[in-house]
Amino acid sequence: MDKQALAAFLRGRRERVSPRDAGLPAGSRRRTPGLRREEVAQLAMISVDHYTRLEQGRGRHPSRTVLNGIARALRLDGQEQEHLFRLAGQAESGSGDGPAEDVPAGTLQLLDRISDAGVVVISGACKVLAWNPLAAALFEDFSALGADDRNLVRRYFLHPDPSRRGYGMGASPQFARAAVSYLRVAATRYPHNDEVRDLIRDLLAASTEFARLWREQELHIDHHSHQVIDHPAVGRLELDFEILTLPDRDQQLVLFTAEPGSPVHRALELLRVIGTQDFSASR
Repeated sequence: MDKQALAAFLRGRRERVSPRDAGLPAGSRRRTPGLRREEVAQLAMISVDHYTRLEQGRGRHPSRTVLNGIARALRLDGQEQEHLFRLAGQAESGSGDGPAEDVPAGTLQLLDRISDAGVVVISGACKVLAWNPLAAALFEDFSALGADDRNLVRRYFLHPDPSRRGYGMGASPQFARAAVSYLRVAATRYPHNDEVRDLIRDLLAASTEFARLWREQELHIDHHSHQVIDHPAVGRLELDFEILTLPDRDQQLVLFTAEPGSPVHRALELLRVIGTQDFSASR
């Protein structure tokens, strides 16, 4: 149980739930945004003292019944509720001391067979572990980077060249929030892992945007959505992406695709031929 992280999460989520959302009268004298602690306790059907202690980092291990009540009161979605349970020590922790980095042989073979989509495998800490040639052409030649620089979150928030930040995604709120959410889950799952802790420390120290998002305690990951990439060689690409979780591993297979026969699909075919040539001078 991470008492301080649990307390911060509860405070952050409580401030985001309006009385109207919870079916309560707004009143005229509210000194804090969102719900009061007393209202959360009432909605969760627990004592005010019990909830207050949890939010102050002084509470004992809450039961699953208590956590379910709090999740209901704070209107948490499935991802947020899972995160709440992990913070409270009521969910299975990650395997080993850190995110696994060995990619199954079958997954590597799958990457070799997919030619019309950019595919990457990322660890629980958002490090790129494997990729196919089109993904390298779409983003960058990961093989030329050091291990730290293959981290998508570090590359997005701390890229030394602002013009190349986010691989042509620009200031994408969607990607930024998903990246912070992944790291929040990793920090809970691997609380003693130096790689995860050092990455978060570096991001908090060097990126005001990351620090702001980290303080907001939001947790949301889309497993199917769209992403616009402005590529220096083939122009604007509006891509679909799918995130698939590898069984028995804290790893994600991410596919960037386009409708077959569409102009974007033809651009991807051209990009596969161009490969990883350096077009930075044309930016």
